[in-house]
Amino acid sequence: MANVNVVELTTDNWDQEVVNSDKPVLVDFWAPWCGPCRALAPTIDKVATQFVGKVKVGKLNVDDAQDIAIRYGINYIPQLFLFNGGEQPKERLTARSEGDIVKVVNRVLQP
Repeated sequence: MANVNVVELTTDNWDQEVVNSDKPVLVDFWAPWCGPCRALAPTIDKVATQFVGKVKVGKLNVDDAQDIAIRYGINYIPQLFLFNGGEQPKERLTARSEGDIVKVVNRVLQP
């Protein structure tokens, strides 16, 4: 991972980094062979930098963590989920633009 603000998520650290996180977590489900996933990566990096300290941003390689991808019904990639306080995703993002992602994240951050 090139951006220090993006956490590499794995089966081993999933519970610690996502399920038990004390802040919202934006998860990018991706794979290295996925062209649209690679195209989305700079946007994910920008969002991670913009929300550093407020939202954790992580990437989960679905090839390496198939059990998690199956658990959340990931049947296409890239897919973005925003978790907030637990196992179930708060938001499943269909939009891919930086502005749309920021709107959803800001909505979750509102008290």
